[in-house]
Amino acid sequence: MTPEQRRRNRIIGLVLLALVVAIFAWTFFRGSATLGGVAVK
Repeated sequence: MTPEQRRRNRIIGLVLLALVVAIFAWTFFRGSATLGGVAVK
């Protein structure tokens, strides 16, 4: 595996990790808001 491929894989991994964290945070905040009685569209 060349250094360029390793760098690209690391960037893709960071992007995927950021997407997963963003989705998790979105569902968590939406769920906590719904439990609080405030509907979030």
